[in-house]
Order: sequence, then C-alpha cells, then structure tokens
Amino acid sequence: MSAKDSMAKEYFADNARFADLCNNILYGGREVILPENLKERDTTEVLTALGLDKKTIAMQKLRDIFKNASIKYTGKSYVVLIGVENQSDIHYAIPVKNMLYDVMAYGNQVKETAKKHRREKDTATSDEFLSGFTKEDKLIPVITITVYLGTKEWDGPRKLSDMFGDVDEELLPFIPDYRINLLAPREITDFTGFRTSIRQLFEVLKNAYDKEKMQEVLQNDEKFSKVDRETVEAINLFAGTDIDIDEKEEVIDMCKAWEEQKNEGREEGRELGERQKIISLIVKKLQKDKSVAEIADDLEEKEEVIAPIYEAALSMKPDYDVEKIYELLEKNKKLA
Repeated sequence: MSAKDSMAKEYFADNARFADLCNNILYGGREVILPENLKERDTTEVLTALGLDKKTIAMQKLRDIFKNASIKYTGKSYVVLIGVENQSDIHYAIPVKNMLYDVMAYGNQVKETAKKHRREKDTATSDEFLSGFTKEDKLIPVITITVYLGTKEWDGPRKLSDMFGDVDEELLPFIPDYRINLLAPREITDFTGFRTSIRQLFEVLKNAYDKEKMQEVLQNDEKFSKVDRETVEAINLFAGTDIDIDEKEEVIDMCKAWEEQKNEGREEGRELGERQKIISLIVKKLQKDKSVAEIADDLEEKEEVIAPIYEAALSMKPDYDVEKIYELLEKNKKLA
C-alpha cells in the first residue's frame, strides 16, 4: 500500500471528516449525517457463488472505508451503507470498480438474509425459499463516494456508459448505467459547506497548480491560520507542498509557514545567485591562466575560499559549466 493510500484511508476514516465529506456531496453541506451516528463496517467484500462445476467461486474486494450511517431526517430514521474510495490518480475504469463494490455489498445482504431464513425456516412459499428473500425483506441502500485527491482536472469516466464505444441508440434503454459520485476539489466552487479541515485540504488541492492563487487563498482565509497537523501532513503529501511541521505542535499556522518558506526560498535563491556569480568570475580568470593566488588577489578573497572552486572548475575543462561546477561543489561539501 502506498503512502498516499495509507494517509487517505486514515485521514477520511475519522468520523467527523467522514460525516463532513458525506454531508457535502449528499446534502449540499447541511449537517444531516452526524459523526456519532457512524459505525465502522468490515471493508472486505466477499461474495461466493457456485460455478458450472458445482465448485464454490469466491470474489474478494477491499474497500478503502465503509461505514454504517444512521440518519434522522425529516422526522424519519434511515440506515445507509456508505463507502469512500480514495483516488490520488485518475482511474479510467472507476465506474466498473465502484459498481463491483456495490453489487457485492447488495449480494452479501441477500446472502445473509437467506442464511437467516434457512436458520429460522420461516420461508412461506417455494419462491421465497428459492430466492432466499421474501416480499417483506428489504435491502439497505449502498452509496459509494469517490474522492479524487489529485491536482489535475478529472478527465476520467463519470458513468459506465462513458466507457462504451458506439452503441445502437435503440439498445441504450435496455443497458443499465452506473454513475459514480465524484468529489474532485478542482470542481468545487464553494467551500463554505465544509465544517472540518478537509476544507483547507481541498482548497489547496484546487489551487496547487497556481502559486499565486495559493498565496491568495492562504492570505484571505483565516482558517488557514489554525490547521491541524494531520491535515497539513495530508496537504504536503497530496499537493506536493513542503510546509514545515513542528512535531510538538498540533495546530499549524499555514499562512505564516508558507510566507517563511517563500522567504527562505528567496534567500536560498540569492545565495545560489551569488555563489554562481563567484564561480563565473573564477572561471573567467582561470581561462586567462591565472593562478589561485592571483585570482584571490583580484577578487580580494582568501585563497582557501578560491581553491576548491578553482579545482572543481579545472576538472570540467574545457566546458566550465557554472551550474555543473556548483553541483560538484555541493556534492563535495556533503561528502566532506
């Protein structure tokens, strides 16, 4: 399992974040599903059937996250099974992948119901006995949500029919379609419906491709001044940022950390520029056959400072590539 897979599972398995995610995509951000009404379910989906040779065939799939949600809404109570599948990359067969999960979840419900009827011997008709399901039996609805954690725009299929080639239009009404429930940060236009720090994660993912937009988001949203460490770690992993995290702190000021990182980058850039300028000056004098002592005298610098640069440049004669000389000096510094 990759680091991104592990991080995503752990991050969204938190009931508060899971509820926030579900409420946003299923209820437009209204707080309907509550964290305390979520219950973990086994993420392993196993479905067995008899093959043509009467041998049992078993299919097993592992979901990322699967929970039982008890919902009290509009004066009624409902139970729904909700799965979340995390994608750090675009999956071009995601409708088939998710459809299999859902089919197996429904198949297991039918199987468990049939086992209960056989155990209690309470099927009234041969039809009920054959199917293992009575007219009164009901299935619990299954919803699978795909959370895309990439920074590119999603260009994968959104329903099964997107994966078809040319199909006779007269046949389409007879072909069942399957639509995925996709949450892609680049497509979110309003983040105010999120109540947890996944809002900050998704905002960064939406703007990760544009540093100016990222800067604007961090400066204008005060919520970035207090971001929990787990979310900053997730942002670093999925958005490719390098926000400094103090292990002693549970809450990080991302605005401040981002600004400090920018300043450090500018300082490093200045140091790099100055270092390469000195290398360039030494190379020009070396090409005039000047010695270390003469170059040190010309540049008013100590010989021990000039000597290693002189030797590194000399080793690359006759090209004298300034960037390669700099890289060699950095390598030698690390080996020293």
